[in-house]
Amino acid sequence: MTDSVYDVIIVGAGPAGLAAALYSSRDRFKTLVLEKFTPGGQIATTNRIENYPGIIQIDGPGLIEQMRKQVQSFGAEIKSGCEASKLEKLPDRNIAVYCDEDKFAAKTVILAPGSSYRKLGIPGEEDLRGAGVSYCGTCDAPFFTGKHVVTVGGGNTALQETLHLTKYARKVTLIHRRDQFRATKVLVEELKRKAGEPNSSLIIKYSTVATAIKGRGEVQSVGLKDVKTGREQDYPCDGLFVFAGMEPNTSFLKGFVELTEKGFVKCDCAYLRTTVPGVFVAGDCRIGAAMQLATAVGDGVVAAMMLKEYLREPSWWNEPVSDMLAPGQW
Repeated sequence: MTDSVYDVIIVGAGPAGLAAALYSSRDRFKTLVLEKFTPGGQIATTNRIENYPGIIQIDGPGLIEQMRKQVQSFGAEIKSGCEASKLEKLPDRNIAVYCDEDKFAAKTVILAPGSSYRKLGIPGEEDLRGAGVSYCGTCDAPFFTGKHVVTVGGGNTALQETLHLTKYARKVTLIHRRDQFRATKVLVEELKRKAGEPNSSLIIKYSTVATAIKGRGEVQSVGLKDVKTGREQDYPCDGLFVFAGMEPNTSFLKGFVELTEKGFVKCDCAYLRTTVPGVFVAGDCRIGAAMQLATAVGDGVVAAMMLKEYLREPSWWNEPVSDMLAPGQW
C-alpha cells in the first residue's frame, strides 16, 4: 500500500473520470485516476464525434488525448493498466482501492468504470465497429442519412432508436429473434404504425437473427437467418445498429455499494452520492445515466464538486436532496 492518502481516487479514465479528475485536480485536491486499459473508454473507439457542445467535429482518440493532457497539467496522476478489483471502507473512514497487488487509499472515491455494449458476437462485428457497426442511434444516426441500415433488438431502447433512425436513413430494417417485442405497448404500436404507412421506410423482420457482418472497410451486407425455417440470406445494407442493452462494468463493486439487478450503481441523481459515505458515482455505470458523452462529462463535474462538500463537512452526506428524497430512499 502506498503511504500517502489521496483526496480522491477516480476509478475509470473515460470522459466521466477525466472530467472529474480535471475539476478535482484544478481545485488542488490530490487526485489519482485508475484505468484498467488506457484512458478513453468507449469514446476512444469512436471515429467521429459531432454532438459534443462547442466542438464541431473531432475523433474519440483526439478528444481523449486533449482531456488527458489537460488533466495531467493540473497534477492529477493517471495509472493505466491498473484494474480496480475491490474497494473497502477503512477504520479511519478512508477508502481502500485494490488493483492487483497494489492498494491505494483516499478520503473519497468517484466510481466511473463505465458500461459496455452487449455485442452479438458474430463474425465481422469487431472488425467493422465504427465502420458501419454502431451501438448508439442517438450518436450515429446522422452519419447514415440516405442509407439503408439494419437494427437488432426488441426492447424499449431498440424500438426508440429504430424510430429515431427512420428520420435519417432511407430504409431501416429491424430484426428481432422472437415473433413479438418486449418493449412497452405504446412503442410497439408506434413502430407497427410507422411500418404500416404507405411507402414506409421501415421494415420489420420477426424470428430473424444476424449471423455475420460483411464488407471491406465498411459494412456492405448482413447475414440473416430465419430461426423458424433455417433459411439464410445475404442482406445488403450500409450499417448495422445493435441494441442489445448495456452491461455496467461494476462486478468488482458487489457487496460494497448497492447495485440494481442489472448491476448499475444506485445513487441519488442530484448529488451522485452512493450508499457508502465518501463514494460518488459518475457516467454510464449509474442508474438514470443518459449514456452520452456530454452527460458523462457533466456527471464527472458534479461528482468532483460534491466531494468538496463532503471533505468540508462529512455530515453533509446525510443531508437529503429534498423533502421527497432522503438518503435512505435512494
